[in-house]
Amino acid sequence: MLTTTNPTSTKAWKELNTHLQTVNKTHLNEFFNKNTNRQEEFSFKLEQLHVDFSKNKITDETLGLLVALANESKLKDAIESLYTGEKINSTENRAVLHTALREFSENKTSVDGQSVFPLVKNARQKVKSFTEEIISGKWKGFTGKPITDVVNIGIGGSDLGPQMVVEALSFYSNHLRTHFISNIDGDATHQTLKKLNPETTLFIVVSKTFTTIETLTNAKTCKSWLVNEMDDNAVKKHFVAVSTNQKAVEQFGIATENIFPMWDWVGGRFSMWSSVGISIALALGYENFEAFLKGANTTDKHFRKTAFKENIPVLMALISIWYTNFMGVTSEAILPYAESLNKLVAYLQQLFMESNGKSIDRNGEKVTYATGNIIFGSTGSNAQHSFMQHIHQGTQLIPVDFIGFKKSLYGDTKHHDILMANYKAQAQALQEGKTKEAVHLDMKFNGNAKNINQLLPFKVFEGNRVSTSFLFDKLTPFNLGMLISLYEHKVFVQGIIWNINSFDQFGVELGKEMAKKV
Repeated sequence: MLTTTNPTSTKAWKELNTHLQTVNKTHLNEFFNKNTNRQEEFSFKLEQLHVDFSKNKITDETLGLLVALANESKLKDAIESLYTGEKINSTENRAVLHTALREFSENKTSVDGQSVFPLVKNARQKVKSFTEEIISGKWKGFTGKPITDVVNIGIGGSDLGPQMVVEALSFYSNHLRTHFISNIDGDATHQTLKKLNPETTLFIVVSKTFTTIETLTNAKTCKSWLVNEMDDNAVKKHFVAVSTNQKAVEQFGIATENIFPMWDWVGGRFSMWSSVGISIALALGYENFEAFLKGANTTDKHFRKTAFKENIPVLMALISIWYTNFMGVTSEAILPYAESLNKLVAYLQQLFMESNGKSIDRNGEKVTYATGNIIFGSTGSNAQHSFMQHIHQGTQLIPVDFIGFKKSLYGDTKHHDILMANYKAQAQALQEGKTKEAVHLDMKFNGNAKNINQLLPFKVFEGNRVSTSFLFDKLTPFNLGMLISLYEHKVFVQGIIWNINSFDQFGVELGKEMAKKV
């Protein structure tokens, strides 16, 4: 089981508090002036990914102390517990094995005496066979017509993950049109149904327990629509399910052979790597879905085997803890410079805030230190015309993750060059700022000399604002899998060091209970 160390009692925590005074007195520009190789020394590569941590308020000593904190928190042991199937979700007595869903080599991981790899392999094969039948047109609907539209019905992790990936990788999509129904808002459900032909529509109902009220209500509405247009027998050709509750699924009218498995050792917000990702495989083709899994698996291997001082997700988490617990940071911004990643921030918001929005530690006691941050963001360069004002000149320090791609998918270099110029400029501007001397000079040479005294204070930027840059060659299924897995492991590391359980979500349940009473 995981250790239950209060991080504030560790030697490293106390030393970091002392070290903070030195770092706080130093502007980021000074770090770069003193070390011309700083960017290179604080950058790391993994496959086609380049990560630059140099624009963070860290030194070699900072990272050394943070790694010491990770070691005192027994992070290495915790990582092994994650991969080997120990029941680290202690409040629900469950293993946490989303990493097993993207493993492609035979392994001995088991849960309650049952080997996991054969289960995952068989589920993958079932998804592959099914999606190939649908995409090829071999699968026919009740009236003999091939499927043209796929509707995923789920909520939370059963919706947001697959929807985010399908939209993010739309460049790779095939002829199938994919739709997502999640909210209990009936208007939205009927608006989606208006676009569909019942003879050529396939519904995927995703619910681990097959009791989630939003999902079941929407599924019943869609079933009624289908039956009214055709026949009760049509359900078996137009509905499939991903669930652990076979009996309830069969009672709904879905054929046994059309039920895809889920397991209780995979949490909802980590489930799109399983059969829950069937809508991804249908939209992009199974080969692209598998590439997505393999990208995540590449990060998994890096996370498990790489020394902490060079381990990208570990460093992401440690630097975030440095800001949260020692500099008083309460929020973090994520800015992907690719419009197709417009749902990535919402997905990561759920991942972080549902996982680490906790105030009770693994001992069942109230924590005395900050845990999860508020996660927000938008796509670049839209964000620059929105909340970036606050990040540049506001009173709060807000770390930013910039996510960019060297190459455009459609080859429009003119647009992409401008986009990436903004990606680089924003990080540079946050770090460097603009002094009053530079503002004075600009205004003087631009013919605004008479307004200098009045406007100068408003145009000064202190800089010293922190960011991390992620740069991929191109947006591909493989690279997106890598990226998401990086953030998953960041969440895990934070939870271990904060001594909280990142894998339960009792805060989600209270509102549901109250809604039933209402």
